Amino acid sequence: MSLTERCPSCGAPRLPMPACPECRAPYPAPAPDAGVRWTGEDEERVLDKRLLQIAPPAVLILGFIIVRAGVLGSLVRIFDSMWLHEIGHAVTAWLSGFAAFPGPWRTSIGETRSPALTLVLVVALGAGAYLAHRAGRRKLAVAAGVVLLLALALTLGVKPHAAQGLILFGGDAGALVLGTALFVTFFAARGSYLQVSWLRWGFLFLGGFAFADVFTVWWRARHDLEAIPFGEIEGVGHSDPTRLVDEHGWSVPQLVTRYVALGVVCLVVMAIFYVINLVARRSSDRRASP
Repeated sequence: MSLTERCPSCGAPRLPMPACPECRAPYPAPAPDAGVRWTGEDEERVLDKRLLQIAPPAVLILGFIIVRAGVLGSLVRIFDSMWLHEIGHAVTAWLSGFAAFPGPWRTSIGETRSPALTLVLVVALGAGAYLAHRAGRRKLAVAAGVVLLLALALTLGVKPHAAQGLILFGGDAGALVLGTALFVTFFAARGSYLQVSWLRWGFLFLGGFAFADVFTVWWRARHDLEAIPFGEIEGVGHSDPTRLVDEHGWSVPQLVTRYVALGVVCLVVMAIFYVINLVARRSSDRRASP
């Protein structure tokens, strides 16, 4: 015991006891040492930064490898990209004013536009944009407003026959876009529900693998037309590319170019989200460091 540590009341040497043995005065409680407090926040921040750097490109590269691997590629198509393909048909149909119900390998689509569906969609999107704005969630409000304008443009500005062509195109196009949307949820803000619940990991793999599956087909089609799924699907009918060429007059080069261009745009969007979030996390870490 250091001689400088004494009882504040009588000056007797301070012993490892709760009170002074000479005058019985209680010793004051020692001040907590903030330097030894550990919460794990720094380690968690470093781990999150490493995952943000490595996981997205690794999953995308793994997806491009797996979709070429026979049985594994078929499993990705059955349980992942096929569903995003059919949902892509349905979403494009809804935005164009057609009723649609997505199912395995086939989406049921109404033959004519449904004014009631368009009215419900416009009211829902408008109300959603308004409520999001009132709640201060401006990004969500802007997104709802953009979708609303898109729905009005496709419903009022596109003729039914051309809209049906867009719905066919919206299968693989939807898989590319929806896959990208799922992929970029991995960059959710720290502390958000997506990040805390780990849903972003599932969305990262589902989106990355589905995108890789569809994009690989159309990237190969630039030099190998046999990669295009022309023909008839048993129990379904003619494939989307066949109908786009035969019924809607799209040329094969147009078909390939449009899918590839959309896929490249989606890749650019992924890259932009990746770089922006890396820079944002780095800036946040610098501000957080003492």
